[in-house]
Amino acid sequence: QAQLVESGGGLVQPGGSLRLSCAASGIIFSINTMNWYRQAPGKERELVAGITGGGSTIYADSVKGRFTISRDNAKNTVYLQMNSLKPEDTADYYCNARLRGVSYWGKGTLVTVSS
Repeated sequence: QAQLVESGGGLVQPGGSLRLSCAASGIIFSINTMNWYRQAPGKERELVAGITGGGSTIYADSVKGRFTISRDNAKNTVYLQMNSLKPEDTADYYCNARLRGVSYWGKGTLVTVSS
C-alpha cells in the first residue's frame, strides 16, 4: 500500500528557510514523478514543483529561484528546499507521487511564514 509522509513544516520568519521531506513507501519510487503542491486557506491547490524519475524539474513561477526540489532514490525521499520565504508561501504543503495516471498523496505539512 502506497504511503507518503511529509515532514519539516513549521513557523518561520519572512526571509527564512525550511526544508520539507516526503518519505515514500509502497511504490517504485525511482520511476515516479514526485511533486509538491500547496493549498492556502480559501485557495485551490497548486503545483509548486515537480521532479521526474530522470531528474527533470519544473517550478511554479512564484517560487522559481527560491525553492529547489530534489530526490534521493536510495532513501525513497523527495525534498523541497525553500529559501527567502514570504508570507504568501503560507500553506499546507502536500507530497504527490504520479505514474501513468495513478496518483498518491500525503496528508500534508503546514508551513507558516510570519513575523
